[in-house]
Amino acid sequence: MKHMDDEWEKVVRKEPFAASPFTEEHKQNVLRQVAWLKSGSAQDMSDVGDMSAEQKKLPTQYRRRFRSRRAVMACTTIAAVAAAAILWNGQIVEPVIETVYPTAALQYTDDAGMNLLTDKMKRNVAVTMRDYLGKQLRITKVQDLPVSGRVSVEAGKEGDAEYALIWLDAATGNLREVQMRREMAANELEHRYLRQIPSLLEGIKSDPTLKPISARRYVKMKQGQEKPVWFTTLFLENSRGSGSIEWTRDEAVSVSGSVSSDTVSQDLITEARMSIEALSGEPAPDLKNIIFEQNGKTIEDTTDLYFGDRYLVSRIGGMFSDKYTVMDFQREIPDLETREEYELYFEKLLNMKESVIRQNAAPVIKQIFKIDLDLYKLERDPNTPGMVTFRSAETEVYHTFKVRYEEDARITMITIDANANL
Repeated sequence: MKHMDDEWEKVVRKEPFAASPFTEEHKQNVLRQVAWLKSGSAQDMSDVGDMSAEQKKLPTQYRRRFRSRRAVMACTTIAAVAAAAILWNGQIVEPVIETVYPTAALQYTDDAGMNLLTDKMKRNVAVTMRDYLGKQLRITKVQDLPVSGRVSVEAGKEGDAEYALIWLDAATGNLREVQMRREMAANELEHRYLRQIPSLLEGIKSDPTLKPISARRYVKMKQGQEKPVWFTTLFLENSRGSGSIEWTRDEAVSVSGSVSSDTVSQDLITEARMSIEALSGEPAPDLKNIIFEQNGKTIEDTTDLYFGDRYLVSRIGGMFSDKYTVMDFQREIPDLETREEYELYFEKLLNMKESVIRQNAAPVIKQIFKIDLDLYKLERDPNTPGMVTFRSAETEVYHTFKVRYEEDARITMITIDANANL
């Protein structure tokens, strides 16, 4: 049976909100706020404060009537502001109810453990999700953990993109630990991040018109910390390139974006072409894209040069690092059907003869880096099949080679790390 819209819903769908999607979630938010306003809490708030001197001069009956009118006007104003905030651009911008009464927006399943939550616990959970994750997820499970003196609150499912796990002190209701994550559309990201985009991209000589596509957020708080820390990554793209920006709290710590070849050393581009030719044995395809990253966390600058549809040359330089990588990123990994087949495949990689790996890797390293691989000792890691490390026995040589190879012994990646032994 088709739902018939109420009159207020029909009004909402008209101008100036006609271009904004009005979903069932938006409707329920409006209804929750109206219910809260009718409960009397809003009227109590409107009566807070002393009467003006002019009001005090009025007879008692007029003062009552004045307060009643004032309460109605206050409720009407709050409701109008709340509705506008909820519906503007079809999203919840800053619902009034979540600001003044955050627990009213909490959503629960019918889990029996919900009665373990005190009012303080509910408020801490609501405020933590609202202020740090930017969204209140539906609570799915609450558990008492008597051994540790905690109550755990789980929202969403562990394997989902949106998930929260919050531990509270059972006695005080205070936060103990937090793990939360979510993915969001670009228009859901707070304006304080979005307004930084052009200047941050211009700072690395990238295209300031790159458009936000999507974002991810991760929030964590360890035992002993006073407040959660949140990490936000925004992905950018347009027809000419791509990029990303990472924030820790509200500070941008990493910025990357497509740059013009004019901003990059021409010697680096020439070296990159020669490296690809040495790795593939064929002429290097055309240079398609250059992405530059400035990372304040690691104090590193990275330049990635993409040639054709399969080759990448990457140079990382900084105070504590100096790496150069050439790789075929379209490596051919076999599409196997059974676990046994994959086990045999990885076993073959692990047991690849050292002489075969050297025979294929040595000429490439000699051609690119002018270094003789015979002076280096091969090291294997059983946890990384298809990857080996060549390390010099000479203590004064502070670099190593990492080499990736395929089932047929074809070399698909070589990295030289000039600070590996530091």
